[in-house]
Amino acid sequence: MKNHNAKIYLMTAITAFFCSCSPNETNEVDSKAQSQQFEIINVTHHDGKPFSTGAKSSSTGKYVDNPGGGVMMQAFYWDVPAGGTWWNTVNGKVTAWSNAGIGSIWLPPASKAQNGPFSMGYDPTDYFDFGDYNQNGTTETRFGSKTELVSLITKAHTENMKVYADIVINHNSGGQSEANPFTGTNTWTNFNGVASGKFKRTYVNFYKNSYGNNDEGSFGGFPDLCHADPYVQDWLWKRADGVGKYYKNTMKFDGWRFDYVKGFAPWVVYDWNANVGGFSVGELWDSNVDILNNWANSANSSVFDFACYYKMNDAFDGNNLALLNDDMMWKRNPYKAVTFVSNHDTDEISNKLLAYSYILTHEGYPTIFYRDYEEWLDKNKLNNLIWIHNNKATGNTSILYSDNDEYVARRNGYNGNPGLVVYINNSTVWQERWIQTNWANTQIKDFTGNSTWYPTTQADKWVKIQCPPKGYSVWSINQ
Repeated sequence: MKNHNAKIYLMTAITAFFCSCSPNETNEVDSKAQSQQFEIINVTHHDGKPFSTGAKSSSTGKYVDNPGGGVMMQAFYWDVPAGGTWWNTVNGKVTAWSNAGIGSIWLPPASKAQNGPFSMGYDPTDYFDFGDYNQNGTTETRFGSKTELVSLITKAHTENMKVYADIVINHNSGGQSEANPFTGTNTWTNFNGVASGKFKRTYVNFYKNSYGNNDEGSFGGFPDLCHADPYVQDWLWKRADGVGKYYKNTMKFDGWRFDYVKGFAPWVVYDWNANVGGFSVGELWDSNVDILNNWANSANSSVFDFACYYKMNDAFDGNNLALLNDDMMWKRNPYKAVTFVSNHDTDEISNKLLAYSYILTHEGYPTIFYRDYEEWLDKNKLNNLIWIHNNKATGNTSILYSDNDEYVARRNGYNGNPGLVVYINNSTVWQERWIQTNWANTQIKDFTGNSTWYPTTQADKWVKIQCPPKGYSVWSINQ
């Protein structure tokens, strides 16, 4: 009888408890319990310091990286207007970009190329002609004159921004035909007539030659520079008056975007960086994180995170945000990952604002594409995300929840900065979710303004947040 009475008492107590709870309170308990079932994924395990582009200042000594690191602007797109106006166009925008929190700009290949006034620069002829020699049918490049380029770089430095040069050293174009004993044919490899008179070259400096038949890759049938040749090494990165040091010390570029690095071994970029210095990032078009990471370590360089790019495309456009749990370069090696949503070569992601909300709240060095910023997306929303990145996106990363429609991640803060929680919602309705923060008994808010909630975290650091349909919210301490 004792046991029977105890059971009756217990059942009565349980019934009384649930009857005393309102339906909303019961749902809150269930909702929180459901969220607690998700095992938090601690993605990175470093001390939390932000991505660094190397030196803490530009050549003027003014630029200082933000708490969250820097943001890069790709300051061009494919087939920008011809006519020599582009350097001036960009010059007119750098003040607004700097005010928005953009810390660096990546310019297209600046030297004279085979297609003269119409070239985007990826078919280089004369590395020392920035629009001041009459060759290949023009004096100015497609983008403008050397004077205008120098003015742009100077203006960017005045606005505390770094300037990165796009460097194409895999191949050349625009040489004259010459008999080539290594091929038994005529090849377009005679560059002895370059107008600058610097870095003259012939068939002996291109594959195939006395150093071998080929290197790691060729591009488009263009003459393939032989980096094993000491003469090529001297002119590209060793000589004080060579390409790299001229760009850095005379033209005042702060870093490099290396084009088509699949075309040559990583030691080339390693040696360039060791001899010339400056920030560098390689265009290694591959979604395999092992390949990206191995190259970055071997080249001692950052690399564009194509793995992240393709995962975002699958996640946002394929309605499966759980794919954001997968491996990416920024997760493997956050201090060598440059993230992006689109560029001059590829533009596949349609839900771009969701993708920007991802890269501007996560680790790595995020890049903004010119047309996204200036033409296609809401600039105010991008400026808000840039501010959030610079001021709140600190510390290592933990994924708090993910499914087809929802993704929640936490930046864990660094050096007194509290970090943030980002909530991305790919569904067509508002979503709410309980998540665990790093803050106890603290009021938080959505720094995007998409939510008007000002919730206070519980003693156990849990709190309920919300996110708009096909949108995002970013939460941090209300201060």
